[in-house]
Amino acid sequence: MPINSFMAWVGGKKALRDEICLRFPLEFERYIEVFGGGGWVLFHKEPTPFEVYNDFNSNLVNLYRCVRDSPEELIAQLEFALNAREDFVLAREILRAKTPLPDIIRAAYFYQVIRQSYAAGLDSFGAQARDLWSKFPVIRAAARRLQGIIIENRDFEKLIGQYDRPGALFYCDPPYFFTESYYEDVGFTRDDHERLATALLGVQGKFLLSYNDCDEVRQLYNRPGIMIEPISRLSNIAQRYEGGKQFEEVIISNYDTTERARQHVQLSLFDQNEREF
Repeated sequence: MPINSFMAWVGGKKALRDEICLRFPLEFERYIEVFGGGGWVLFHKEPTPFEVYNDFNSNLVNLYRCVRDSPEELIAQLEFALNAREDFVLAREILRAKTPLPDIIRAAYFYQVIRQSYAAGLDSFGAQARDLWSKFPVIRAAARRLQGIIIENRDFEKLIGQYDRPGALFYCDPPYFFTESYYEDVGFTRDDHERLATALLGVQGKFLLSYNDCDEVRQLYNRPGIMIEPISRLSNIAQRYEGGKQFEEVIISNYDTTERARQHVQLSLFDQNEREF
């Protein structure tokens, strides 16, 4: 059963999760989310027997492991966290200084900073009412969903090489071109975009990739057998200033992404015919 993520994240795929899952292959044996972030696609998709969540941000990965393995201890740490600028700044600076902390306390500080920062950007205090207690049931649901999922903190190229098989599906939502600096402790560069393209174009399995629609991305993936599909979504941040603002993206794959949608249409027509008779 699909659930929501327990957290917001810069570039999260909440708005596109339905469209992305609709483009998954009908059959695959293992699912690897290479740039996990907020996990909106992972939590929305149907479970697969073999699943991997990966991100290069060690604070984020630590949070996921604590949610999976020790949700009640994490909730206990968050129970009396104050939604105050001073507390937010203190937690943020402790994390930035890489002060040694127990994993649970580090996870609680990081979650507090995510929830209380403006647009989940981890930088400035959002100055809005944030009820952490309302998220405790969501954390518990996420803990149940994460059981049995491998959580990794690896470079994407090494991860892809390790888990690549003919029956693998890699979903990738990397830092977008021109937004690399939005992600703390990642250091994504133009060379990394090219390195990702090389890794994906050589896999034995299948990949689905979401990116911003720009010439640089289209040039990297303009190869025989690669599908590039433009798609639009509402720009969440821009909604505050320009209602209805769309953000142009592309979905890129090395397989036919229409098979699941076509099967859905066929099943719908079959059901309709059955009702008519």
